[in-house]
Amino acid sequence: MAPESRPEVLVVEDEDSFVEAISSGLEQERFRVRVARTGAEAIESFDASPPDVVLLDIVLPDVSGLDVCRAIRRRSEVPIIIVTARSGEVDTIVGLEVGADDYVAKPFRMRELVARLRAALRRAPAADNGTSPTLSSHDLKLDRERREVTFRGHPVKLPLKEFDLLELLMSQAGKVVTRKVLIERIWGPTYVGDTKTLDVHIKRLRSRLEDDPTSPTRIVTIRGVGYRFDPITIEAEAMAVER
Repeated sequence: MAPESRPEVLVVEDEDSFVEAISSGLEQERFRVRVARTGAEAIESFDASPPDVVLLDIVLPDVSGLDVCRAIRRRSEVPIIIVTARSGEVDTIVGLEVGADDYVAKPFRMRELVARLRAALRRAPAADNGTSPTLSSHDLKLDRERREVTFRGHPVKLPLKEFDLLELLMSQAGKVVTRKVLIERIWGPTYVGDTKTLDVHIKRLRSRLEDDPTSPTRIVTIRGVGYRFDPITIEAEAMAVER
């Protein structure tokens, strides 16, 4: 890989020992590393030259890393991985709700971090900026303008909410979308009905688009958090058929 093609990571962290260790480790894995030690510095650095991926600590000396995440997400769909010493489910959910793509809890192994960074970079081109009229994943196509869905060449008639739900999940392919975000985006921020309504709609979508709805491979449950749409490749489909 040529030096100029090495992905750049913006590391937002104020602990010197962690900065040194992470910078050394990532550079050995052929990442370019840029460091910001405060939230304000992170935003300034991002605006000056957006990196390929952001590694963001939640605890910063000036502002919460979650606020930095929100600010970056308003500017860009760049992959963001939050780093935290907190491993509770609540912190994880909050981080994902404000726009992070993934998280790692301290302490972690460098191999795990590198794998997550590379996975986030692989998913980044599949992320949709909301302007493309068509979303597709191998044999599944969704036309936003016509509000039509075709699966393996055949039209699939979806009720309004199911179409909107599938559109949102496909537009964020490879990313976890929390239950709260799904409900607010599809049913509105003032919705006070049974949250199981979301599960019912997901179940119906799976019955139409999954070979085995009891073991879904497209619309995947992230337990305790939400759902993720996983693009299906020709190779993956072939492997599934063989099994």
